[in-house]
Amino acid sequence: MADVAVSLIVLRSADLARAEAFYNLLGITFDRERHGSGPEHLAGRVGPLVFELYPLDGGSGTTSVRLGFRVASVRETVAKLAEAGARIVTPPTNGTWGLRAVVADPDGHRIELVERESEDGK
Repeated sequence: MADVAVSLIVLRSADLARAEAFYNLLGITFDRERHGSGPEHLAGRVGPLVFELYPLDGGSGTTSVRLGFRVASVRETVAKLAEAGARIVTPPTNGTWGLRAVVADPDGHRIELVERESEDGK
């Protein structure tokens, strides 16, 4: 197996504040950054991964990207997102990878949520 790991994901958003609020509900916090003359954007961490939200600049969007996050409770996370007005694509369902749901962020990116295993592996 190759010694490779994902270190960065960048999504583009039509409304950074709205996208930030959505991802905050998943437990991701962001700092505002600007590199040189580039656009102001949001940068957060998901474990060792840098997760950034950039403004949609009229170029190609990123809505065909699909992300997956492990969360402590799929049902609780989906309930928080639904209460905030997020679109639930697939409600929590038991499957091959455990309890899973798919939601859409404010820009239409599909986000898969799976439940983290407990410390004892159950």
